Order: sequence, then structure tokens, then C-alpha cells
Amino acid sequence: MRDYLQLLNNLKDGSIKELKITAEEFQDFQPRFMEFPERKQVIGKADRGGVVVYHFERIKDK
Repeated sequence: MRDYLQLLNNLKDGSIKELKITAEEFQDFQPRFMEFPERKQVIGKADRGGVVVYHFERIKDK
């Protein structure tokens, strides 16, 4: 199983630009996602075949 918490952190720190989660992985991914403190900045877009592509949205300074 992939280390989803590490992948989310990689997404946050910019070392990866996107994270693809398949329908088969989603049950394992979801609990790690819910534990992730910045989850509201992780935006997912559904793709074909049940794949969701996530990216990290940075909060812009005012």
C-alpha cells in the first residue's frame, strides 16, 4: 500500500504537482485524507474510470 500521508505532504510541499487516486485505492486513501490538517486545500477532480486527481491549492496572502 502507498504511504498516502507522505504523498499528501509531498503535494503540500510542492515536490509533486498532483496525486492520482484510483477507485480501488480510495478506501485506503480516505482515512489518511481526513486526518490531513490541510485537507481543505487539497482539491480533487474526478477523471475517467474512477480516478481522482488531487492538487494543492495555496492560500494567497491578502
